[in-house]
Parts: sequence; structure tokens; C-alpha cells
Amino acid sequence: MKKILTLLASALLLVGAAGAQEPQKMNKKNLVIKEWNTDPKGVNKVLDHVTTFNAAGQKIEEIEYTTSGQKWRKRFEYGADGKVSKEYVYDERNRLQTYKTFEFNEFAKKKVQYTYSAKGKLLTIKHYEYIAQDGQ
Repeated sequence: MKKILTLLASALLLVGAAGAQEPQKMNKKNLVIKEWNTDPKGVNKVLDHVTTFNAAGQKIEEIEYTTSGQKWRKRFEYGADGKVSKEYVYDERNRLQTYKTFEFNEFAKKKVQYTYSAKGKLLTIKHYEYIAQDGQ
């Protein structure tokens, strides 16, 4: 009986130690991440990318910049299931260029992506296929 208790205690310590080694996830609620480019001396600092998350920790906007200003902007909407339902893509002048809608499979992975023009004309349909490669 003493051996069993010792083994159990050891197992619990190992599980606890393994859990302690896992990296902690960053809390993305109401988070804004800014990415900056600098020259090798770190003198000239230029904004490159901004990602914004809402109170639920969902990415709601992404903006990429060039040295002359905004290059593009994406805005994301979510359905009741918590998955991205629409993605809007804007140009450097903040004009809507395209938007995308999505279908998901039973594993919550993208199944189909529909891309539309700003006026609502269907432009493309993308199908996603997931293939597991065993033993590689």
C-alpha cells in the first residue's frame, strides 16, 4: 500500500511539473499589438502592422502600413459560434475592396471561403481540404 501511495504521489508531482513548463497564453482581451520596423541602429522607427482584439479576445482589425501610410486594412466579424463570419478588406484609402464569408466543417476548421466584390458580386470560391500525413 505504501508503494502505491508513493507511486501516486510521484505521478502527481510529474504531472504538476509538466504543467508548469507549458508557456502561458497571452490574454488578448482589448489588446492592441503594434509592430515597428527600425534601421540597424534602432534610430528610425516606422509603424509596420497593428492588430486589435476585442473584449472577448477576438481579432477584430488588422492594418498593414508602408512608409507612406496605410497599405491595407482588414476588419473581422464573428458569428454566435465565435468563428469569423465575415472578413472585410480595405485599400490604402479605406475603401472596401472585397469581403469574404466562410463555412466551417465539424472540426471547426474552414471548409469553404466565398470572396465577393465591394458591390456583392461573387468573385471566387475556395475549398479547404485537410489531409493527415501519418508517419512523416
